[in-house]
Amino acid sequence: MPTNLAEKRTAARGAGRTARGGAGPRVSFEFFPPKTDKAGASLEEAIRGLAPLAPQFMTVTYGAGGSTQSVTRQWVDRVAELGGTPVGHHLTCVGATRAEIDALARSLWNDGIRHIVALRGDPPQGTTRYEPHPDGYAFAADLVEGLRRVADFEISVGAYPEVHPEAASAAADMDNLKRKLDAGATRAITQYFFDVETFLRFRDRAHAAGITKEIVPGIIPVTNIESLIRFSEACGATVPRWLTDLFDGLQEDPETRQMIAASVAIEQCTRLQAEGADSFHFYTLNRANVTRAVCHALGVRASADKVAA
Repeated sequence: MPTNLAEKRTAARGAGRTARGGAGPRVSFEFFPPKTDKAGASLEEAIRGLAPLAPQFMTVTYGAGGSTQSVTRQWVDRVAELGGTPVGHHLTCVGATRAEIDALARSLWNDGIRHIVALRGDPPQGTTRYEPHPDGYAFAADLVEGLRRVADFEISVGAYPEVHPEAASAAADMDNLKRKLDAGATRAITQYFFDVETFLRFRDRAHAAGITKEIVPGIIPVTNIESLIRFSEACGATVPRWLTDLFDGLQEDPETRQMIAASVAIEQCTRLQAEGADSFHFYTLNRANVTRAVCHALGVRASADKVAA
């Protein structure tokens, strides 16, 4: 048995290389519900572009306070139809009673949806502080427990290599992650990050805390650095100076931005693979080209049956 963090990292590297028999890593893709018909058409194009890569699953996000509930459900069904792959429905604690969430979960199960991404959720628009519903699930660990009582779902939860912005401390954030996994979650998927060492240190601390379930790195291929900076300020992710410098002066050059985005993500994933990471969850931003290029470089190629279909 490995006795220290360095030995554990070495063991993880070996496990990652052997588990897939030399094939590319497992991948999964996240989409968000579109707001217009044009955006919907673009999303369908992205789904068709990524489905041939035979992902482990795809997921569709859920708006603050359940604001996209019906649209999320619509697109979960559409992704399943177009992609022919398992689809995860995001679900949050915000703005609903336990009975309402349980009823939705039973409906999802009865319609063949077996995977839920269980999150606490962000405060509804117009508010800045999360307040649990008085009759709802207070936090994600409670939601996981509730879902386990409804049905035998596959459940993914969130993890934060740079610490959740509302956590009291890194230790408290890790304790919360362990509670979610101990409550019955299948895996954790991380918030995106750009410093590989940040993820590795986080994974080391998770192992030291007794977490043994899979922690999947979340990867975001960056094509719009300005939007990324704005979003990252809200979610607590660090955008390093070297990354912003790479995009300097490319505001009117989308093709070059895409090439740089692919290059950064490929390097990031390759380094993570070398450290034993064997799964990647891509925040696609409802676009296929860059994510597909990254997957290709990692050895994830279109399956013959998907291409034929």
